Amino acid sequence: MGKIRAFLWAALASLALGYAAPVAADTVKVGVILPYTGPFASLASIMDDAIKLWMKQNGDSVGSTKIEIIRRDSTGPNPDVAKRLAQELITRDGVQILTGFVFTPNALAVAPLATEAKIPTVIMNAATAVITTKSPYFARVSLTIPQTTEIFGRWAATDGGMKRAFTSVSDYGPGYDAEESFKRGFTEAGGIIVGSVRVPLANPDVVPFLQRVLDQKPDALYAFIPGGTQPPAFVKAFNEVGLAKAGIKLMPSEEATEEATLQDLGDLAVGLVTAMHYTAAHPSATNKAFVSAWHAAYGDTKDPDFFAVSAWDGMALIYDIVKQLDGKIDGDKAMEIVKGWKHESPRGPISIDPETRDIVQNVYICRVQKVNGRLANVEFETYEAVKDPWKQRNK
Repeated sequence: MGKIRAFLWAALASLALGYAAPVAADTVKVGVILPYTGPFASLASIMDDAIKLWMKQNGDSVGSTKIEIIRRDSTGPNPDVAKRLAQELITRDGVQILTGFVFTPNALAVAPLATEAKIPTVIMNAATAVITTKSPYFARVSLTIPQTTEIFGRWAATDGGMKRAFTSVSDYGPGYDAEESFKRGFTEAGGIIVGSVRVPLANPDVVPFLQRVLDQKPDALYAFIPGGTQPPAFVKAFNEVGLAKAGIKLMPSEEATEEATLQDLGDLAVGLVTAMHYTAAHPSATNKAFVSAWHAAYGDTKDPDFFAVSAWDGMALIYDIVKQLDGKIDGDKAMEIVKGWKHESPRGPISIDPETRDIVQNVYICRVQKVNGRLANVEFETYEAVKDPWKQRNK
């Protein structure tokens, strides 16, 4: 009798587990955390445009599963706000996937929540190398700062012909990554760093810092500048202080010449060289189709930039997760799909490194030129399938 009773309890338990197992969801909720207001609202705007365009092109459902986007405003680099928003999205709104994240501090603040709740989180921008080490449920589809910047430093000291350089970076995590990475690439290739400054992230007055650069008279100034309104202001100040007249070459991070603000620089931008992971002028069929769809949706004078393409590719990954899991979102199973994921992006072939959950992609050395009367970042050198060098060194 005891054996029969035990068998019956086991059968009931098995049935209970069966009913508790995930079933195909009618709706998968995706929480998007971006700075929709504040000084960096332009970045959220173009990323959100990419999300909307993806859904217009691919529909708001994957099979029988509807994708519901729930947007929340971080207002800027505000980790406490980002953490609160993520907590609310998970516990109150029941999101099964998180994405967005322009800023490193915001992503880092959400890492413990993603880990505890086993929420797959697709980082669409935040670029400090360490981010994906902070949660096994983080994956990144944008870039890491060392990925482009170390190559840029190496190129500057070799093909660029620069021997003495000064660095100027924003005073927060990505800026520190950029400073270290450019210095490493530049000095390992034989260059000399003659000085460095860190500029406040919020409301920076860059003129005093640029005067220090002018006093040193380096061959080049490498400058890491976050997106939004700061890059055009920096480039204009560089010329107004007289660095260009002194023969100093400005070598900015790609934010300075990204397409959303490139036309505003006018002739000041012509000849600027950057290391980029995406340019709207990339000559692939996939990119031409993407840019064409973008122009049809938002106008011929508005080009997509690297913020847009990262959001576009982030949606591609999210849709693929939902498709392969048939709407039954399980954090661990989702991350197995993420590891080694491959995609033909508008920027070129990309994949997710299964060891680091970070992006593997081409890096392009580009020069700003006028093409058909408009400024464009024209590729002239390609480094293929670049992994994050920080993680390669810190295995």
